[in-house]
Amino acid sequence: MFTGIIQALGRIVELQPKGGDIALVVDTGKLDMSDVALGDSIAVNGVCLTAITLTGGSFTADVSRETLSLTSLGQLSRGAAVNLEKALTLQTRLGGHLVSGHVDGLGEVVSRRDDGRSTRFRIKAPHELGRYIAAKGSITIDGVSLTVNQVEGADFEINIVPHTLQETIISEYKPGAAVNLEVDVIARYLERLIQGGALENEALENDAQSSSASKLTQAFLAENGFK
Repeated sequence: MFTGIIQALGRIVELQPKGGDIALVVDTGKLDMSDVALGDSIAVNGVCLTAITLTGGSFTADVSRETLSLTSLGQLSRGAAVNLEKALTLQTRLGGHLVSGHVDGLGEVVSRRDDGRSTRFRIKAPHELGRYIAAKGSITIDGVSLTVNQVEGADFEINIVPHTLQETIISEYKPGAAVNLEVDVIARYLERLIQGGALENEALENDAQSSSASKLTQAFLAENGFK
C-alpha cells in the first residue's frame, strides 16, 4: 500500500525487453533507499513494482505483459522522469489516501490552463471508471493522491498547486498525454457491498420461487392421485 504522496522524482535508465515483458531500471534520484531491501515494493508512476536488484542509486523491476497493457510504463523512454514512492509502513503519515498501486485504467489529459497560481487539468477517464469518480473525492494519477474538483461524465478536473507541480511529473503534462489512474478503493468496496446485497436478495427470491414451484407440483400430483 501507498499514500499517493510522491517522495522523489526518478529517471528511467533502461527498458530491457525480455520475452514480451520488460525489466525496468530506474535511477531513484533523491529517494532514500537505505531501508529498501530486495523484494520491497516501490510505486513507479503509481504502479506497484517489486525491486529485484538494488545497485547504488537504482533498482530493477520486472514489468509483466499485463501491466504493460494496462499502464503507461511501456510508453516510457530512456531518461523519462517518473514519480516514486516507497511502500508505507505503520509509522508512515497517511498524508494522501490509501493507494494500492494497482492501476485501474489509462486516462488522457484533455486540457491544461492556469488558474491563479495553480494549474487546472481536465482528464478523460475510461467510461467504465466514471462511476467511481466523485467531486471532492480522491483519485490517484501517476501515483499522486489528488482531489477531484469537478466531474462531467467520465471527464474530471483537478487543480494542482505549485508545490505538487514542481515535485511531480505533472509539470510535464500536455494535452494527449496518457496517465495512470487508480480510483478510490473505498468506492470499489462500496460498489461490491451494494452488489452483494442485490445478489443476496435475488438468491432469496429464486429460492422462494423454487420452493413455491415445488409445492405446487406436489399439490398437483396429490390431486391427481399420485403419492
